[in-house]
Amino acid sequence: MQDSDPRAPRNVAAGRPRRFAALRNRNSRPYLFTSGLSMMADNTEHVITYWVLWQTFHSPALVGFQVISHWLPFLLLSVWSGTLAEKYDCRRIIQAAQGLFMLVSALWGVLFLTGTLQVWEACVLLVLHGLAGCIWSPAEQLMLHDFVERDELPSAVRLNATFQSLGILFGPVVGSVLLLWLGPTWGIFANVLLYLPMTVLMWRTPFTGHTRDAGLLADAPRVRFRDTVQVLRRIRSNHLIIAMIIISGLTALTVGNALQVSMPVFAGRLGAGGEGDLTYGMLLFAMGFGGVAGGFLLEATGFVRPTLRAAVASTVVFGGATLAFALTGSYVLALVALAVAGCGEVASLSITGSIVQLEAPAAERGRVLGVYGMFASGLRTGGGVTLGVLGALVGVIPAVGTFAAVLCVGALGAWWFAARPARPARPAR
Repeated sequence: MQDSDPRAPRNVAAGRPRRFAALRNRNSRPYLFTSGLSMMADNTEHVITYWVLWQTFHSPALVGFQVISHWLPFLLLSVWSGTLAEKYDCRRIIQAAQGLFMLVSALWGVLFLTGTLQVWEACVLLVLHGLAGCIWSPAEQLMLHDFVERDELPSAVRLNATFQSLGILFGPVVGSVLLLWLGPTWGIFANVLLYLPMTVLMWRTPFTGHTRDAGLLADAPRVRFRDTVQVLRRIRSNHLIIAMIIISGLTALTVGNALQVSMPVFAGRLGAGGEGDLTYGMLLFAMGFGGVAGGFLLEATGFVRPTLRAAVASTVVFGGATLAFALTGSYVLALVALAVAGCGEVASLSITGSIVQLEAPAAERGRVLGVYGMFASGLRTGGGVTLGVLGALVGVIPAVGTFAAVLCVGALGAWWFAARPARPARPAR
């Protein structure tokens, strides 16, 4: 993790950037807060709608579809949405995504209010919600690149991930409060308001997501679905980007979804005296708290730079802590392991994302981020499948431990791959 790592991204300035640089920036500061708020609204909606869907239909198949519908749009459409972010004003794309989020929440409310909710309607709304997240992601990252100087971009990416972790941490709390206080119908209507701050902010900011690179950009690209293969061909000579894609994709397929969906099983093993519910909540909170605390700690110390070594080390910490959690029978040690895992996860996420942003060609940054998102988020669609298959063979807890070990080995393999000499890139068409 040293600054002298020879495989640091070529665009990172030699000097150490300011602590909390993105929070000191008057343009990015409100963006970080509103991004976290929108992520909280996203997770609040999950809490309310998942509860209603289970109470209404008691369908395990629908529970599985909830996971698939959230991540499948990232797998299929991430590069397409990245191309949109390159071609059009990112402010308007973000507003469109936030508007779709609000529309979905409002439609849930109407169906709850009228008592007419059917399974097919729920499936359509779940897919639209996942599509909104897919549209939002690349444009959101390009805005970060516009707000701050290049040497402060890792700070912006890390703090954005941290504020979104805050949203993920408090989303279930807010969702539970709205359920108890207002009920599911008026609670989901109230959730619409949480998306408004970012929507309004996009009317006020002068940045478009392309302001800094305006002189470097080529003609606006055509929006084509075959861009995924073409972009992968063009960036394959950059082993550093490919290594980050490998790490993020492997994380998505192994531990990415496995911890959350298997947490009730771990709670049952660790819970005692009929307090499984409290155990379950504390385990979830420990990992979320680790992500938030780790993000702020990394930003405050400035110890970790966006280098290959740091990306691999943080991923190994994430996998190693998850493995320790799977092996321990101690409740206290489990909480500590999850907190460390949360810290390692946010570090891995922010470092790999920063490196991809810094290494991507300016004219293709949106599409490269789309490819990264396709692996980092889209492959979570298959994470449930891998956990289900291996869990059925050896049990859920051994499966999670195996995935954690595979992630550690895979991260080290990505390090070896990135150190290999690369062939010259093919010229862009």
